[in-house]
Amino acid sequence: MYRPKPIDTGDVTLPEELDALTELIAANVHDVWAAGRIEEGWTYGPVKDDRTKTTPLLIPYESLPESEKDYDRNTATETLKVILKMGYVIVPPEGRDTHCVG
Repeated sequence: MYRPKPIDTGDVTLPEELDALTELIAANVHDVWAAGRIEEGWTYGPVKDDRTKTTPLLIPYESLPESEKDYDRNTATETLKVILKMGYVIVPPEGRDTHCVG
């Protein structure tokens, strides 16, 4: 029987400097999901229907309900927390705030 064992990130707090990156990753998570659905033949529809492959979530991230954005944000947040937990340092690119995080 499968028993998930996610890395415990309960002791990791993301600094505010990563808020914008978290949102960018969340939007990308949605776009990756949407691209996969479209590739599988899914289209936009007012209700989710597995038989006809329609879903109301094939819309831009910015237009999603907050509950759906929160789902993607959780994925982004946990990804960033694991990166920091593993000892990596996140450094903004040149031209942005150069404060190192990690």
